[in-house]
Amino acid sequence: LQTNFFSINYIPTSQRRNPHQTNMSGNNPQAEFKTSAGTFKVEFFVDQMPYTCAAIIDLIEKKYYDGLHFHRVIKDFMLQFGCPNSKDPTSRACGTGGPKGNTTFKGFDGKTYARDPGGNIQDEHTAKISNKPYTLSMANTGAKNTGGSQFFINTVHNSYLDWFSPGQSKHPVFARVVAGEEIIDKINVVKTNSRDSPMTPVKMVSVTMLWKQ
Repeated sequence: LQTNFFSINYIPTSQRRNPHQTNMSGNNPQAEFKTSAGTFKVEFFVDQMPYTCAAIIDLIEKKYYDGLHFHRVIKDFMLQFGCPNSKDPTSRACGTGGPKGNTTFKGFDGKTYARDPGGNIQDEHTAKISNKPYTLSMANTGAKNTGGSQFFINTVHNSYLDWFSPGQSKHPVFARVVAGEEIIDKINVVKTNSRDSPMTPVKMVSVTMLWKQ
């Protein structure tokens, strides 16, 4: 498991650029995210981020995310999710967990890939997709190749988090919300405590892949 909190540096909204819609292939797979606040759908950018998408989809199909909670919500910034320790939303370990080390997943190229001993995957710094509103981006500890199961949903355009930006933060985008954006907006404004955790827990009831026939 990860021992450090997955860090995403915050910059006030007034200092960021205006958002623009991200357009990707209509042939990419989608997933339905059913939460206690409502349901939204996500498109995975398999056409541009196949390795990262394969790692996350592997966890979805193994029901890894079912029963977890959004453990970090910062209004007009992002919603963070995916820590296995968040099954208990009050746990102090929320934000520190990830997949088991040395586990494997099947890539879209047919190859089998292994997570490292800490449960991390390699950074996929290939497609230059910006951290625009409603995009999903990999969380990490701030160090290279430390992404595991945690990701965040941008609620504004956080361009300074782009892996191809000149800043310190390097967070590759791998998906976007394509339906139910109002649910993201709803979670964005929930009341939080001093640790940025929702006062009323927001639970991920289930995540289901919607493969096209």
